[in-house]
Amino acid sequence: MAHESEAPGRPLEQYREYLRLLARLQLDPQLRGKIDPSDVVQETLLKAHAKMDQFRGQTDAERAAWLRQLLANTLADTLRKFRGGARDVARERPRDAALEESSARLEALLATEQSSPSQQIVRQEQLLRLAEALAQLPEDQRSAVELKHLHGYQVAAIAQQMNRTRPAVVGLLYRGLKKLRALLNEEGE
Repeated sequence: MAHESEAPGRPLEQYREYLRLLARLQLDPQLRGKIDPSDVVQETLLKAHAKMDQFRGQTDAERAAWLRQLLANTLADTLRKFRGGARDVARERPRDAALEESSARLEALLATEQSSPSQQIVRQEQLLRLAEALAQLPEDQRSAVELKHLHGYQVAAIAQQMNRTRPAVVGLLYRGLKKLRALLNEEGE
C-alpha cells in the first residue's frame, strides 16, 4: 500500500527486508539481544514516510541510498540512546562507511559491470529479492551465510562466533546457500 505522499517508484515497504539485512549486518552481535533490527527498520521507514517530501531522487537506486542514510542515522540514534552517551561524530562516520561497505558487498554478490539504467533497475530488484530470500532462511543458516558472504569471515571465525564446530558451520553454509538458490530461482520464475 503506497502512501499518498510517496514519490513515484517502488513503495517503501518493499525495502523492509533489504534494510533489515543491512541493520543486522551493522549491529554488534552482543547488542542484538537488546536492539532488534526490525524495530530499527520500522523506525527508519516511519521517518522515511514523514520525510518523503525531502527525497529528491528519481530512481529506485537513489531511493535505496536515501533509505540507507536514514537507516544509518536511525542506528546511530538508537545506539546513542542505548549507551546513554553524547553524540560521537567519530563513531558515526565509520558506521556510515560500514553501512555503505555492507551495501557494496551485497551489491557485489549480484554485480556484473551493469551501468545502464535498465541494468541498475534489475540489480536493485535482485538486491531486494536477495534480502527477502535471506530473511526466509532459518536463523542459524542466515547468520552463517551473512557472516561468510557479507562480512567476509572465514569458517573458523564463524564457528567461534556462533559457538559451533567448523563442520557444523560448513553444513549451515551448504544448506543455507542451497535453500537461498532455491528461493531465488522460485521467485525468479
